Amino acid sequence: MEQNSALLQMSNISKTFPGVKALKNVSFQVNRGEVMGLMGENGAGKSTLIKIITGYYRRDSGEGEMLLEGKPVNPANTLEAQKLGISTIFQELNLSPFLSIAENIYLGNPPKKKSGLIDWGLMREKAKAAMLDLGIDVDVNQPIQMQSTAVQQMTSIARALAMDTKILIMDEATSSLENKEVETLFGVVRKLKERGISTIFITHKLDEVFKICDRATILKDGELVTCRDMKDLNKLELISLMIGRDASDIVNKKKIYDPEKQKANVFFAAKNIRKANRRLNGIDIEIHEGEVVGLAGLLGSGRTELARVLFGDDQNYEGEMFMRGAAVRFSSPNAAIRKGLAFCSEDRKTEGIFPQMSIADNLTMPILGKICRFGILNNRKQRKVTQQYIDAISIKTPSMQTKIKNLSGGNQQKVILSRWLATKPDMIILDEPTRGIDVGAKGEIEELIKQIAAEGISVLYISSELDELVRGCDRIVILSEGRKVKELVGEEISSDNIMAAIASHSSQG
Repeated sequence: MEQNSALLQMSNISKTFPGVKALKNVSFQVNRGEVMGLMGENGAGKSTLIKIITGYYRRDSGEGEMLLEGKPVNPANTLEAQKLGISTIFQELNLSPFLSIAENIYLGNPPKKKSGLIDWGLMREKAKAAMLDLGIDVDVNQPIQMQSTAVQQMTSIARALAMDTKILIMDEATSSLENKEVETLFGVVRKLKERGISTIFITHKLDEVFKICDRATILKDGELVTCRDMKDLNKLELISLMIGRDASDIVNKKKIYDPEKQKANVFFAAKNIRKANRRLNGIDIEIHEGEVVGLAGLLGSGRTELARVLFGDDQNYEGEMFMRGAAVRFSSPNAAIRKGLAFCSEDRKTEGIFPQMSIADNLTMPILGKICRFGILNNRKQRKVTQQYIDAISIKTPSMQTKIKNLSGGNQQKVILSRWLATKPDMIILDEPTRGIDVGAKGEIEELIKQIAAEGISVLYISSELDELVRGCDRIVILSEGRKVKELVGEEISSDNIMAAIASHSSQG
């Protein structure tokens, strides 16, 4: 099979929404058996382009052309796109949780007997073979909800392949996977490549782009910037093309160690924190005033479980906690908030925002008691607080009354951070604060965290992005299997040292 032949060609594609030109004459090509990275900041037009390819949107009438294997196509919906051989795997998996792995793979397309009835035995047999072909040995009769995220991702790929896929679109498909699971997924992508199946790969994790992609197509503000071979790009060049300026200040940013932070008063301390299910096994942690303490570790290491205990969202624990030396035990998150704590959860879409509500309503939710009188909202005070944070941290929005669901991921995250800053906290817990947002917005969020700490607010910073922790933390606590296995301070902090601590403990376990 010829590897260099064009499989998908899109020429001069435009898409207009009321008041917005989302795509402006974009041309895009994916070759057979190629892994193409589709790159750009939030709002660059990536999602719009993908939705046109998959039939969710129609391109502007009379604008451009889309060819698949040299033939003009214009899918009217996602089902039509799937029949053409175009499948998509999203960050939020579109699987039926109560159905088995086999049923999910063949949902809507089951093998049948001559009688027209579903051939359950053949379906399970084919599903087992399909998963083994992807390197996964699993009982395909088990409900999908009982499986890990990695197995669910592989099930989505198996379903796509069962529909004779020619192009697989992966949209932030690695965001919830551990490094080992990502490598397994990449192994599958390489196998698909050998079969001549192409992949369009979208991610904000730039290291992954360099690992798996052959080329990168870069969009900005709805326009094509360039398409380049990955071997001709480095990280600085890629980021600079994405944000439209020299990105040296982002790529080369380093934390300046301030030993005075270690001399400041201890604001919060937790001692011998344990949970009965052994997800936490006697963790000690201290956070000084104005200090940024990173929490590193693989998925399942206990990072989020510890954060929820500290914030009063989980009372089922043993151990002690202290604030400014006084013992505390929060009965609820509301009790923690009253004591000066704030918590940005890792799942922005389901736990962080109220999607149908305005920016103003989202931002002021925890301080309604301060801007209401006799149960009636003081609109003037709400507008004043909201505008203060829109200006202070550059939230990009047409209006404070815009629904938060219509903002980019980075701006949604800024609203959530503003919500908690408006409570005037003494300490803020940030769980994956930059997940799913583009490199430019990540830089802005990191700078905001630096400003928060400079104001004397203590920060507990949880992230799977080691470079972020290295750039932003005064001290890093490393967890593995619910235990604190290492603590790095100042000049000791590096990605290599963090990974070495994780690897050494994992190899012992």
